[in-house]
Amino acid sequence: MNEVVNGVVGAGDVELAVVPRGTGWDFVRTFGIPRDLDRAIEVALRGAVRQIDAGRVFYRTWAGEEAQAHFANVGSAGISGAIAQRANESSKALGGKVSYYWATLTVFFGWQTGEMRVTVDAETREGRMIDAMVCNGRYLGGGMMMCPEAEPDDGLFDVMLIGDVTKRDLAFVLPKTYKGRHLPHPRLELLRGSVVTVDADEPLPIELDGEQPGTTPARFEVVPRALRLRVPAG
Repeated sequence: MNEVVNGVVGAGDVELAVVPRGTGWDFVRTFGIPRDLDRAIEVALRGAVRQIDAGRVFYRTWAGEEAQAHFANVGSAGISGAIAQRANESSKALGGKVSYYWATLTVFFGWQTGEMRVTVDAETREGRMIDAMVCNGRYLGGGMMMCPEAEPDDGLFDVMLIGDVTKRDLAFVLPKTYKGRHLPHPRLELLRGSVVTVDADEPLPIELDGEQPGTTPARFEVVPRALRLRVPAG
């Protein structure tokens, strides 16, 4: 899906339909697009059209060159890029939820928390963090509802900053994310804005719709109503 989005943003009056056959199914959850093959095809053929925002990201490739790309669901910088990579390299035999849950635990216990600098429009946060999640949709990581109030057509990102969480925090909070009940929490902060910058003393992996194209420094910008998506009618 991410590759298609990068092809159709700015391409004119193109409608995007998603038949979910991947691992996480996170993008389609926000819109109620069914996972059943026949019902998904029915939505693709006869669904309503909803105009939604996209994200544009300026970042550094693994080779150190400047680049840009788009995303439809979630972009992030920090531990989530390493988690996505771990999940993509692991077996999916037990399904997306188990794959991402296990990848989260595995990567977390070896992660070195560092200083991050994040600006969301006019607000700046600096300190020890493990992740900055820039959400257009509500779900990531195989069903975690990290930003339960995110609206993909409001011209704003919902930005979840995850601070220096402990193993105890993870044990109690992670299960709550699947129902969107992890807030409020003293080491989590939710901000909203249309431009987000992320930097760190050491380059951090970025993640775009489950792909890992490069590292920080990164700048995320909303592209309003850039995608026309087929969704269930009514």
